[in-house]
Amino acid sequence: MDAAVVGAGPNGLAAALVLARAGLHVEVFEAESSAGGGCRTEELTLPGFHHDVCSTIQSMLAISPFFGDLDLAARGVRLCRPEVAFAHPLEGERAVALTGSVSDTAAGLGGDGVAYEKLVGPLVAGAAKTSPAILAPIRGVPEHPLAMARFGVAGLPSVSHLVRRFHGEEAPALFAGVAAHAMMPLTSPLTAAVGLFLTMSAHLGGWPVIEGGSAVLVDALLAELDDAGGVAHLNRPITSPKDLPDSRVTLFDTSPRTMVEVMGGRVSARYRRGVDHYRSGPGVCKVDWALDGPVPWRAPVCSRAATLHLGGSFEEIAGAEADVAAGRHPERPYCIVVQPSVVDPTRAPEGKSTLWAYCHVPNGSDVDMTSRIEDQIERFAPGFRDLILARSTMTAMDEQRYNANYLGGDINGGAATLRQTVFRPMIRWNPYRTGTPGLYLCSASTPPGGGVHGMCGAGAARAALRDLERTQ
Repeated sequence: MDAAVVGAGPNGLAAALVLARAGLHVEVFEAESSAGGGCRTEELTLPGFHHDVCSTIQSMLAISPFFGDLDLAARGVRLCRPEVAFAHPLEGERAVALTGSVSDTAAGLGGDGVAYEKLVGPLVAGAAKTSPAILAPIRGVPEHPLAMARFGVAGLPSVSHLVRRFHGEEAPALFAGVAAHAMMPLTSPLTAAVGLFLTMSAHLGGWPVIEGGSAVLVDALLAELDDAGGVAHLNRPITSPKDLPDSRVTLFDTSPRTMVEVMGGRVSARYRRGVDHYRSGPGVCKVDWALDGPVPWRAPVCSRAATLHLGGSFEEIAGAEADVAAGRHPERPYCIVVQPSVVDPTRAPEGKSTLWAYCHVPNGSDVDMTSRIEDQIERFAPGFRDLILARSTMTAMDEQRYNANYLGGDINGGAATLRQTVFRPMIRWNPYRTGTPGLYLCSASTPPGGGVHGMCGAGAARAALRDLERTQ
């Protein structure tokens, strides 16, 4: 065999597909009974209610070079784009929202609209030049240095620094909500970059959901792999090198720690020391609901968005994320809320809805945050609790038990510190190589990190192909 891939998440499947399309004999080994990792869809609450176990909003599909090479529509992947990419409710009936165009969004920001358009407009216009570099390891001079410099100047500082250019409440709240996806204090470097990049993706792709669930995307990748001659094995856990067939290269779509545990003495002492120092980020506590109807948001614009960021003002969200970083569970947590039924009626029986939300918690937490999350939703949508038919909750440690890659509930594959963003999982010129010939890491613990973009897998596969060419 030419290549073995351990783990059938989106990155593992992306790696396998790149290798198979290069003419290699590739086999994928997945421990669970279904592929997908965080891209699974299950009936978590009641029959007929289809919930995405982790990833729902496919914000990266429109800008990922890997997915740009795939004809997803031909594989039955239908992207459902909401009228509003994401919304952020404030007190009363107020909310700020990101709509399709930069100018439309700016129009909703009052006196800060000009500053928003001046900041975001050029970044969206230059996204085709910057996105491939942002979704790749940071090495050397980028192909489009001026466009990257513009993004870097705005994105390198913290989002707390970025919002100083605004004077109202709406624009800072909008950026707090989107930048908090970084799962870092809002005073941390590069949180502005996370907020800006996700904002760019929302303007370009509209933050769609996949009709029928995120598992449809995984099915498409499996079909592509099958057509390319690759094979995926389910219910095949890999716990030692003896479980793997002989192959020229092996790629792990797992945490670095899992790869080291499986491969044991085949991994160098230097790499093992690096893994020992690699930090996990905060965990998440996630709740899925089956609802008797749509959420009764106070602000009407929230009913047109598939994604909402809950937490109130910039200062409130910053305080909640600072609490998590300090090891505390905030009373009013920042919550990411997703209501796929807004654009995809197949997710629930007629007239009903599915909803999920998660909040950040300290890594390794076993605290059930359901009541605090529901309090935040009720705060902006009075009467929400009256619609609940059933719920399913996963604490951070439940997340790890469900997916071994989510160490302590960290769904991003490692803390997004400045060092671990530039050098992920450790300082290496090529982050996918492990120093052991033929062994590569292709998970979200490599650049560019978490998200359904396939670029970690594609990057590792290309590194393996270059090495194989050298040895021939």
